Amino acid sequence: MTIIDGKLISGQVKAELKQEVEAIRAAGGKIPHLAAILIGDNGASETYVASKIRSCEEIGFTSSLVRRDSSATEEEVLAIIDTLNRDADIDGFIVQLPLPGHINVDKVIEAIDPRKDVDGFHPINVGRMAKGLPAYISATPFGVLELIKRYQIETSGKHCVVVGRSQIVGLPMSLLMERNDYPGNCTVTLAHSKTRNIKEICLQADILIAALGKPGFITADMVKEGAVVIDVGLTRVEDPSKKSGFALKGDVAFDEVAPKASYITPVPGGVGLMTVAALMHNTLLASKKEIYG
Repeated sequence: MTIIDGKLISGQVKAELKQEVEAIRAAGGKIPHLAAILIGDNGASETYVASKIRSCEEIGFTSSLVRRDSSATEEEVLAIIDTLNRDADIDGFIVQLPLPGHINVDKVIEAIDPRKDVDGFHPINVGRMAKGLPAYISATPFGVLELIKRYQIETSGKHCVVVGRSQIVGLPMSLLMERNDYPGNCTVTLAHSKTRNIKEICLQADILIAALGKPGFITADMVKEGAVVIDVGLTRVEDPSKKSGFALKGDVAFDEVAPKASYITPVPGGVGLMTVAALMHNTLLASKKEIYG
């Protein structure tokens, strides 16, 4: 059993990006600029955005943060997006999710210029990805692909089961794993909360990707010997023994599943770290106009 080290791989990706940014700076080129919009005071969102800003500093990107409290109206958020869309210095930006309930998430995402949609959530980027055209791939699925690639895990002809059908992770992950490329060329089953016989389906998986958002959902009796297990889940669970008062848990019951797996990602220390690295990668692509020209 091999534990897939997200910290190691994300460090490699960031080092490669930093080297490229240093070459751009030496040549007098434009330094990539990533902006983030943060609405409200969600603790997890605060942590994620801070991590993204730190990563920008490590790599050498310019970063900006636009903050508003939870009372911000949908019109205010759309106006901020319009400003960032028109700002030539900003190469890409994200709207940190979740948003307060009174704001229509789909409306917000669709307002982002697809050329600056480095989260890869805009319908145009999702559609281009589905057709195999150049696109910004959602950061989490991109991170999973990079882990598979750097550990040289065979995917062609394998049965991949993706548990979870969210538009941010599960759906794009299923499309990417079946594409005619590496990683890819899998036979893919997309399972979800309404799937019958989900245990039996998971047991068929050569590659099992859990993205359901239910801590410990995947147990040892749902995983066949030698399967590759990728845990995308990341949920805060109360834990009085921790200084913070909570622990981060994945969708996979790691301790009981790990002995059966050939490869497995831990939580934390796995896919989550790759998500930020992938966002940085997309921002560099945006600054170089490599997707849309």
